Amino acid sequence: IIVTRTDSLGAGLTKQIAVSKEPGDIGDQYNSFLDCEEIDPATAQNGDVVINRDGKMLRPKRLPSNLFQFRPGTGEDRCVLDSITSLQNGADLLWIETEKPHVEQIAGMMDRVREVVPNAKLVYNNSPSFNWTLNFRQQVFDSMVEQGLDVSEYDRDDLMNAKYDDTELGEAADKRIRTFQADGSKRAGIFHHLITLPTYHTAALSTDNLAKEYFGDAGMLGYVLGVQREEIRQGIACVKHQNMSGSDIGDDHKEYFAGDAALKAGGAHNTMNQFG
Repeated sequence: IIVTRTDSLGAGLTKQIAVSKEPGDIGDQYNSFLDCEEIDPATAQNGDVVINRDGKMLRPKRLPSNLFQFRPGTGEDRCVLDSITSLQNGADLLWIETEKPHVEQIAGMMDRVREVVPNAKLVYNNSPSFNWTLNFRQQVFDSMVEQGLDVSEYDRDDLMNAKYDDTELGEAADKRIRTFQADGSKRAGIFHHLITLPTYHTAALSTDNLAKEYFGDAGMLGYVLGVQREEIRQGIACVKHQNMSGSDIGDDHKEYFAGDAALKAGGAHNTMNQFG
């Protein structure tokens, strides 16, 4: 399965200019998104990169970093072009990165792609890089404004505040987050939802919380209540970390070669036996 990852919707710079052999080819279409200025060939400066289009000499705007910039507002058009040409040249699935999780924004691009490739399917990253709470609360806030509802009790710039958790707005936002995958699949053709780095953030949060408990008033009880007791009661295999690290395999290996003389990690008094 070939998954093609397009330009990010919010990308504004590129390090290279596409090769174009004739007007209207893919390279020419891509280069049309560059922010250019028309120049007189006679005034061209040393080191200028120049594009010939429709009989005009155009100089793409280049930053001191040697990157070229796209015209503002061309992100969606570039993603759609990337998507269509990728599907027409062997890709099975698309991966489009957006700057926020918004079903209608994603659907708007996919609708355009499907005008050319009707069965287009999308892979979408439910990224922890998004502030999901703030994004969806702002979406609900804006929707309430459009409907003429009273939003005087809310501060749009402070919607992360915990005081909004149990409000009508907060609950409506959580409902949208809960159904985001189903809504995205139905409306925007998202075939596969993935999430990057969830274990990184889970580990960071749980470790931070454990440290506060362990080095605070709870002491060792902070670990027992928050971790080990829950592992046992929920049947989490990692409670037997010796087993998970391969101690049983090691013992079997030793016994196979050394028999009764094997020095094994297991035994009647092995601490792992305390977990059943």
